[in-house]
Amino acid sequence: MTYPVIARIGRVGRSDTADGRLSIWNVAWVARTLVVDPVHLFDANIFFPHRGTLAYSENNFGAGVLALPAYWATGGNPYAALNVALLLAFSLSFVGTYYLVRHLTDDRRAAVVSAILFAFCPHVFAHTAHIQLLMTAGLPFSMLAFHRLADRPTASRGAQLGLAMAAQAASCGYYGVFLLLIVGFAVIVVAVSGPWRRWAYWRAIAIGAVVAVLLVAPLFWPYLALQRDTGFGRGIDDARRYSADWRSYLASSAYAHSWMLKSLGRWNEVLFPGVLATGLGAAGVWLIRRRRSDLLVIYGGLTALAFWTSFGPKAGLYTALYDVVPLFTWLRAPSRFGLVVAFGLSVLSGLGLAVLLPKNRRGSILALVIAAVAVAELAQPFPVVSAPALSPAYNILASMPRGPVIEMPFFFPEVGLFQHTIYMLSSTSHWMPLVNGYSDYIPPDFRVHVETLKFFPSRDAFKLLQIDGARYAVLHMYRYNAANRADVVGRLKEFEHYLRPLYVDDETRLYEIIGFPP
Repeated sequence: MTYPVIARIGRVGRSDTADGRLSIWNVAWVARTLVVDPVHLFDANIFFPHRGTLAYSENNFGAGVLALPAYWATGGNPYAALNVALLLAFSLSFVGTYYLVRHLTDDRRAAVVSAILFAFCPHVFAHTAHIQLLMTAGLPFSMLAFHRLADRPTASRGAQLGLAMAAQAASCGYYGVFLLLIVGFAVIVVAVSGPWRRWAYWRAIAIGAVVAVLLVAPLFWPYLALQRDTGFGRGIDDARRYSADWRSYLASSAYAHSWMLKSLGRWNEVLFPGVLATGLGAAGVWLIRRRRSDLLVIYGGLTALAFWTSFGPKAGLYTALYDVVPLFTWLRAPSRFGLVVAFGLSVLSGLGLAVLLPKNRRGSILALVIAAVAVAELAQPFPVVSAPALSPAYNILASMPRGPVIEMPFFFPEVGLFQHTIYMLSSTSHWMPLVNGYSDYIPPDFRVHVETLKFFPSRDAFKLLQIDGARYAVLHMYRYNAANRADVVGRLKEFEHYLRPLYVDDETRLYEIIGFPP
């Protein structure tokens, strides 16, 4: 399911997209900095001289932790770091779903099928460029911890629930919010069915909440500071643009579903859970309606509510949640609730299969066939490209004394600020501070300065770089067209007294800034 990544861990990645490059850089930054300078984890090497820039987008702390051994074992290979985290994300999601459904059904066969349906659902494969959206394991592990707590509420099981929820929140902010709603809903459903009067139940839940808050607080605080200082947040209008529609729930990139795309027209998200997950999930609803009504309410209710919410403000529920839950001001894509739909259907599928499958050898063979069908249905291309070769200029830059770097062309809005991720990915070879940068939040002064810096070298650009203390400049000459390249060469000659060449070839030039024009 993960080929060719599994076979070329250190040599491929989603460097073909801005989000993919951002993810590789991000995970490598966390894996490196947690060892060499954990105190300044959030002071990522972009948008110099700004600080706290890791909080300008998802911090990917969880993925960075998973990637840490691979990053250091491979001598700082960012592709190996990202891909190991990616493979572990799929594996842990499978394991978590397996143990959750096995706990609920005591049926390993049903648990395997459920694990395949959730861990490899089309929605996840549609976001291979977004490492945080692959980190789905916290959902099943947290629900497993919750059910164990509900079975026997103890302080240790409460702490385990808090730890699982914190791990998910540290891995993906969106799923952390989703999980808060999921567990909150389950807590209420179980309480209504009996334990609401039991002190031990509420004490364990409270312990879980305290543990989760204490563990997440250090990672969440920089975002609160950013919102306080800049007013950054997502409005309800942002949510309208990233809401699901009926086409989303029929869209999938799996080989077995490709025929559906031809008649869909335009879709804005991939949310089709699969024929097997939908059919078995519906069967599960029917089969457990009398046997396990509590689980039907929890997982059937979560599936229905998440489906409703995914349609965004126009459907009503998302607006109500936006008004009530403060954390929704950080979200902008209601369509991502579709993952909870896939999760709910996968669990319901397992619950139904546990009833359907005979408790004998024939049932085991049937389960094996269903698992194979699930793999065949969900198999799809894994879009990766080979890691691009780096210019020798970066090797020289890595050997120089530390100092801020500007890379050119300095991409401006008309050609796409997202292209600065090219330089961010390259910075994993030297980790110098970059004047360049890209993220969900773009500092206002960066947007202003880009109009001046795009003409470097120039007097006005030198003035800005003098203020920021920039020390190096990398110019990728092959990225300029013929007219612009000739203009840049002329300006380099004009300001040659302020630039000391460190490396020059037909494609790339590396300079040390040794002075500034008056």
